[in-house]
Amino acid sequence: MLIHMHIIIISGLSGSGKSIALNVLEDADYYCVDNLPSQLLQQLVDQLAQQGYDKAAVAIDIRGGKSIAMLPQQLAALRANELDLQFLFLDAKSETLLKRYSETRRKHPLADEQRTVTEAIAEERVRLEGLSELGHHIDTSDLKPGALREWIRQFISNDTQQGLTLIFESFGFKHGVPLDAELVFDVRCLPNPHYDMTLRPLTGRDSPVITFLEAEPEVLRMRDDIARFIDTWLPCYIRDNRNYLTVGIGCTGGQHRSVYFAESLGRRFRGQARVLIRHRELQTLPPGST
Repeated sequence: MLIHMHIIIISGLSGSGKSIALNVLEDADYYCVDNLPSQLLQQLVDQLAQQGYDKAAVAIDIRGGKSIAMLPQQLAALRANELDLQFLFLDAKSETLLKRYSETRRKHPLADEQRTVTEAIAEERVRLEGLSELGHHIDTSDLKPGALREWIRQFISNDTQQGLTLIFESFGFKHGVPLDAELVFDVRCLPNPHYDMTLRPLTGRDSPVITFLEAEPEVLRMRDDIARFIDTWLPCYIRDNRNYLTVGIGCTGGQHRSVYFAESLGRRFRGQARVLIRHRELQTLPPGST
């Protein structure tokens, strides 16, 4: 087997955006295979290596049947052979998936005469339980297609590098907590620029909002406390051989305070890890830095 081949395995809930991810990877010159039964993964990798492919992306999900339960062992076996492999799991809230199926009128792979779409989604979530911990986890619930494409491009730009990527993701609690956040901090108790009419249309990236927040001692104290917590425990996550650690920072709407915290903390930790900054509610993503 050609060790220098780079392969990305994509899995996740049906309707979570795997087709979008594959399209982005195909545009980036990955050889893409959709709906591969997991028991054929090793065979496919060997064949691609023999044919000289240097990078490939494979979608393996519930459509391949119950064999997906063996995927963790198969990934471990590939990694044991020092294959350059990354795993991406796409997720979404059940109500979001139900809405997507209702809008597109597509059939869920597990839905049949005895099982409704809601029941099929619940069953699929049970069968895929634990897979999200095998690699990078993205919650697509509140992402527009363009934002998801950008997040996948960021994933590609980081996946060939060794070490941990630290992601700071701002969000609004009124839209729900991101499913992909390992650490979540709540900054809703801090003064809210939303109530200043001149600041309301701005975001936490804008200088007037930054000035407003940094004039508040509570803001600086909480920012330093969160940074101290991450600084204390980051070495443990690195020793755990994680490729990604997502830190969610939430305020009410995800526009001012959480955005400011994500940007500020991102700058603070760029010397200790590769950093990506994401703003779920803004839907305009800054480029990640390494």
